[in-house]
This record gives sequence, C-alpha cells and structure tokens, in this order.
Amino acid sequence: MRVAAIDCGTNSIRLLVLSGSRAAPVELAREVRLARLGQGVDATGEFHPEALVRTFAVCEEFARIIRHHGAEKVRFVATSAARDVSNRQLLVDGVRERLGVDVDVITGREEARLSSVGALCALDVASPTLVVDIGGGSTELVLVDAAGTILHSVSLNVGAVRLRERFLHTDPPTPGERTNAREFVDDLLDGSGIDFAAVADAVGVAGTVTSVGARVLGLESYSREAVHGLVVGRGDVDAVTEHWLTTPVGLIEQEPCMQPLRAGVIGAGALILDETISRIPEEKIRISETDILDAIALELLA
Repeated sequence: MRVAAIDCGTNSIRLLVLSGSRAAPVELAREVRLARLGQGVDATGEFHPEALVRTFAVCEEFARIIRHHGAEKVRFVATSAARDVSNRQLLVDGVRERLGVDVDVITGREEARLSSVGALCALDVASPTLVVDIGGGSTELVLVDAAGTILHSVSLNVGAVRLRERFLHTDPPTPGERTNAREFVDDLLDGSGIDFAAVADAVGVAGTVTSVGARVLGLESYSREAVHGLVVGRGDVDAVTEHWLTTPVGLIEQEPCMQPLRAGVIGAGALILDETISRIPEEKIRISETDILDAIALELLA
C-alpha cells in the first residue's frame, strides 16, 4: 500500500507519501511549500485570486510527485482558511482538476484530534499532555491523557496569518499593535476551557514552533532531526518573539531556515506560542516534527 496525504493550511501546503503499514510505515516523500492560501481571508471572507494561483501551482507539483511514487490512496485535507470562505468551490474544483480528489474540509474538532495523534506518535511524554498546533488561521489546543484520550480540545480562531492581518499592520509592528494582539490572544486562551494548571507536559507542532526551535538552535540549514524532541523554555520563546516582532520583514527573510512567505507572519505565530507557554506550569514545550500530516497518512495506511 502506498498513500499520499496533503495538509492544506492557511499558510503552507504539505505532502507526505508513505508505504507499508501503520505499524511500520516507510517515508517515500515529505514536502512543504508556502502558498499563503489564507491571504486576506480574515478581512474579505474569500480566497484571493493570487493565493489560488499559488496553491494550484503547488497542487500540480504534488500531483507529479504522487504519480512518481504510485500512491493508491490520496487524501487532501483543508483546514481553517477553507472553513471560512464563500468561494470555496473554486478551491474544490481546482484541486479535483489537478489531483483527481475532493477537498476534505475538516472541522476544528477533527483538526485538533488529528494534531494530537500526529504529535504524540513519535514522542514519550508525561500525562496529561497539552498539544499546541499553531497554524495560519487557527490554533488547536488538545489536552490528552496517557492513553491518548482527549480530555478537552478547542480550535481557537486565531493563527499566525489571521493575527498578523488583523493587528500587526506596521513593519515592524508598533508597541501598541503588539499589545492589542497579545490582549486578543489572552482573551481567547482565557476562554479556551483548557485547564493549563493541570498540564504535565506540552508538545508543539507546525511551522511556527519548528521555526522557533531552529532559531534557538542557531541552525544555518533546517534539520528535522535536530528540532524534533527539542525542549524550549519561556525565556527562549520570549527572546525569539521579541526579535521577530521588532525586526523588519525584509531582514527576517534573510535569516537562515526562513521561507519568505513565512517571514511576514512568524512574529505573530511566535506571539501566540509565547502567550500559551506562559500558562503552562513548567513554562516549556517540546517540539514535535510529526503532526496532523503524519496522522492523515497513517490513518490512510490503516
């Protein structure tokens, strides 16, 4: 069996091709592209034509990779940005034309479940564990016990792209913009229903968290092996967040391991992580390189 999973988020589109079985998967391809599908969605409620052009170009590239590896099952999962738009059919039709599959727009609850499954499939952690998945359009918080049972989950309607477009308009953001953004995130976290005081361990996934890890390590080129399992504390997250929120995007783009389409929103994503980690008793988080994409692919194998 060969399967291909595609995770289409607000900022990035990722592909994972696996063979074998769920118990013994073999990775054939893992790709990530920044398409910024959620460009302007928070303000207009529609996909921007330029964002769709970028997204479809990635789909065409991924279609070639999938054909090369002979994947028998393909699942295309779309998350926050696709949930919020009035012209979703444009994405559905474009993906079907290029990949021959339907777009599976999952709920925030299902996104949270898949995030927790993927995040914990390759780590040993204490229980209960808080899984933090900071995306472009939403942030999933999932509290799970040692058996993987979800104790509480919530999808917050804030992510790196959404927060940047709504509050952080200046380059770099002004102190007032940063304060307003933090207050907005604080209010959402306060109303999340997560018992942060009960958290014994925390695991972070997705591009914001892994980018923080790469900067903390001072990597000149990105290494999944170096970042996976890394534990970062609040002091490190504070310093990285402050740097990205006070540095012009043009300079952030030049930093090692930074993709241009991520540079403009990375400070916003780090701010969400910073506010979240401040609520965790030990004020630290473990980074996982496995996430919702891995869960999608493993469930296809099953």
